[in-house]
Amino acid sequence: MNKLSLRKTARMRRAALAREATDFASRIAAAEFDLLPGAVVAGYAPIASEADPSELMAALAGRGHSLALPCIAAADSPLVFRSWRPGEARVQGAFGIEEPLPEAAEVRPDLILVPLLAFDAAGWRLGYGGGYYDRTIAALRGRGAVRTVGIAFAGQEVAALPHEGHDCRLDAVLTENGLRRF
Repeated sequence: MNKLSLRKTARMRRAALAREATDFASRIAAAEFDLLPGAVVAGYAPIASEADPSELMAALAGRGHSLALPCIAAADSPLVFRSWRPGEARVQGAFGIEEPLPEAAEVRPDLILVPLLAFDAAGWRLGYGGGYYDRTIAALRGRGAVRTVGIAFAGQEVAALPHEGHDCRLDAVLTENGLRRF
């Protein structure tokens, strides 16, 4: 199956899982990551049926970590991460995704929480096809360590995903069943 067909099927599957998992955000909020004090965690503002990391992000901020959200600076470019805290204003950016205000400071994340359509047991993820996260992860890894954790419903796992040379594997996926490292 090609990625376009997989995306269509994965979107429908994720939407059904989201309707059933109304307590997802609270179930993942207590997740622990091995982070240095004050580490920067980049999350995301969920759209459509994406698994919601908001309570996890609030909990991480409560533990002293700085937060950031991604911003699309330009097409075919890596994402830019801007500092953000729960309760701060956001603006609507590209694709209707909420971003921090443009004057928010740019930061380099230590950990990126990544949305996805599907994932497999090898750590490959299926995104929306724009390549933003793959470009971003590759660029950040080229300048040092950054960890990536997909945020997903357990039912988003598939047997195997096709991947290409530009695709970046995740380090782990956090579902309502816990953290799974690859």
